[in-house]
Amino acid sequence: MYKIILADDHNIFRESLAFMLTKSGVAEIIGEASNGRELLKLLEQHTPDLVLLDIGMPIMDGCAAAKEATKLYPDLKILALSSFDDEMHYHKMIDAGAKGFIIKDTNKKELEQAIITVAGGGGWFSNELLRKVIKSFSNKIASSNLLSEREIGILQHICTAKTNEQIAEELSISYDTVRKHRSNILEKTGSPNTAALVMWAIRNKVVEI
Repeated sequence: MYKIILADDHNIFRESLAFMLTKSGVAEIIGEASNGRELLKLLEQHTPDLVLLDIGMPIMDGCAAAKEATKLYPDLKILALSSFDDEMHYHKMIDAGAKGFIIKDTNKKELEQAIITVAGGGGWFSNELLRKVIKSFSNKIASSNLLSEREIGILQHICTAKTNEQIAEELSISYDTVRKHRSNILEKTGSPNTAALVMWAIRNKVVEI
């Protein structure tokens, strides 16, 4: 069971989420905040395994709160809560130190998996978020020689949540070739898994939401 602080300005949503996570046995809610300032005060008193942080809040929003919180507590793990209207804040949340995003209308199973993954030190991106990643790559990364043109193309497909089989079929190459490229991309970017790779791509502006 993970110790979690919930930060969301919608009381009914926050209370429902707290009830659900407590009942499922995934989390112990050790604090609730309705804005970023309240969250920072709670962090002075508690050391959570994870903060579930809404992006759009009054007084101090999730982006500002995440930036300040991770500055004060570098090891803090933040899972951002978002709605489809908050896409412009994704880059800011990554830069502020968030380790993942979960869309508010996600299902219970995915939310629980996201909490377990991020609290355990991994990264998590909602399936809905991955589907919204568009094919937009920066010339800066393409010209850096970190990734080859083929690897950039593979990464583009990875960020849209396609499997190795789907990528191989679409690019008319073998499954083993895709698997090798994926392995090389993970190694070059220092990403331990696909979720972390997507986070790297967003942080480095390789893809845009």
